[in-house]
Amino acid sequence: MIYPIVAYGNPILKKEAEEIREGDDLSTIIKDMYATMDHASGVGLAAPQINQGIRLFVIDSSLMLDEEDAEVGVRRAFINPIILDEYGDHFGFEEGCLSIPEIRAEIIRPEKLTIEYFDENWTLREEEFTGMTARVIQHEYDHLEGILFIDYLKGLKKRMVQSKLIDISKGRISTDYRMLYPLR
Repeated sequence: MIYPIVAYGNPILKKEAEEIREGDDLSTIIKDMYATMDHASGVGLAAPQINQGIRLFVIDSSLMLDEEDAEVGVRRAFINPIILDEYGDHFGFEEGCLSIPEIRAEIIRPEKLTIEYFDENWTLREEEFTGMTARVIQHEYDHLEGILFIDYLKGLKKRMVQSKLIDISKGRISTDYRMLYPLR
């Protein structure tokens, strides 16, 4: 099943997601989240973006990498993740979001992180990720905390996107995927 993507302005995007009870069968929702992410040409998708307030996201960072990159992409589900540490050099990269189409902004994030999470089989893992994979994880993890990439914008940059955000929340945009608009 391909879900509609929740658009900016829906309150679920600003709420902290609820922890999932260990052992719950998530195979269908994970499969559907991958299908939804792929259909929308995304590199990550958090459960709140499909109107599910649970601590789950999927990523496919291979889409962020070029052939000459040394980094290997990761396609994985993260259940009840906790970022334990973020470190290394901070670097800027232009981010976007399926819930906030047509807006992109340079966001500064640390290049590395250590995260603890359950995989699809409810195996507890602790791993370090770097580069683009770390960035995708940080972006999706923020969704579980009720944080959007535009929340990092300040001053003039923030004011410059306000009218576009209103258009998004009212459905006055065009996307190649279905969206769920809060003010339509």
